Amino acid sequence: MLWRTQKGELSVDARRLALLAKSLRPLPEKWHGLQDVEARYRQRYLDLLVNERARQIALTRSRAVRAMRGFLDGEGFVEVETPVLQPLYGGASARPFTTHYNVYDQDVFLRISDELYLKRLVIGGLDRVYEIGRDFRNEGVDRKRNPEFTMMECYQAYADYRDMMDLVQRLLQHVVREVTGGTRLAFRGEEIELGGEWPRRRISDAIREATGIDVLAAADLPALREAARGAGLDPGTAPTWGQLVDQLFSEHVEPKLVQPTFLTDYPVDLSPLAKRSPDDPRLVERFELFMGGMELANAFSELNDPDEQRERFAEQARAREAGDEDAQPLDEDFVVALEHGMPPTGGLGVGVDRVVMVLCDAPHLREVLLFPYMRPERA
Repeated sequence: MLWRTQKGELSVDARRLALLAKSLRPLPEKWHGLQDVEARYRQRYLDLLVNERARQIALTRSRAVRAMRGFLDGEGFVEVETPVLQPLYGGASARPFTTHYNVYDQDVFLRISDELYLKRLVIGGLDRVYEIGRDFRNEGVDRKRNPEFTMMECYQAYADYRDMMDLVQRLLQHVVREVTGGTRLAFRGEEIELGGEWPRRRISDAIREATGIDVLAAADLPALREAARGAGLDPGTAPTWGQLVDQLFSEHVEPKLVQPTFLTDYPVDLSPLAKRSPDDPRLVERFELFMGGMELANAFSELNDPDEQRERFAEQARAREAGDEDAQPLDEDFVVALEHGMPPTGGLGVGVDRVVMVLCDAPHLREVLLFPYMRPERA
């Protein structure tokens, strides 16, 4: 029981002692905390015990996801769950993790995206759906990437990519206000202002301003390679016009996009699931949102023509045969679903981990993952 001494000090009057848990190892020294970065990631429980910043990041992440979910619920979206184990992966350009289903003696894949199943639900009459869940991509690890990550994907019938721009702007402004109480954030030495309207720029215009190259005037891959060399840039080995456009953008534009900015009108060969632009058949109705020098969201007007979708899948198959391991496979079941009719639909994916990075001014994605995957320790 609690009581006060004659001098008024609060004390505990212990009548009985019981061992609740063994503590066989000492905690890190309290004054300096746990400083070794690798130890912090491998033993996150110690990091949380002694480093207040680690605790605050974990709590901020929880508040951000809760705010995201509350916003979407308020907009009339229905939260759903779609398969993590899939007989065929799709919805993004990435290599999957493969496992084996013993009962059916069948190889299956960890999903790389929720997209194709969520669009099946739109076809089934659920006009507004979303999912917050884990995706898995068997690719490299760096400051912005981890093979296991959290995405929020949502789909809205009778909407297009412009509607999704409005939606994601309001969504992230709501999340930032709920978590921080304002609209300004400090990230990597820069101040980011999320209030007001965010600028919208065509990717071709952004590349021209950064490099002097008009990618739309360089109409094919040889012409674009020559234009890059003429600008004093190395065109590398990008196998298609669209991939070279993406390379130029990633190297010369993306790192400079600190304030929230929408980039639109992407090459069609980078976007096999997006609706073609009515203004230029080489482009699609797609945007990516950039902030803090990295992509936070991707969206497009969904391709709902089953004949064109089948041909886009065939183009991906040809790219795979030519050596593109990230090309998407033909999902005949999804095309059959499209043949039953999918209304015009806008789709959006938001990288939850990267949003939390910006909210917490975290220098590396591993800071905002409670248990990031680590290379095995050497003996």
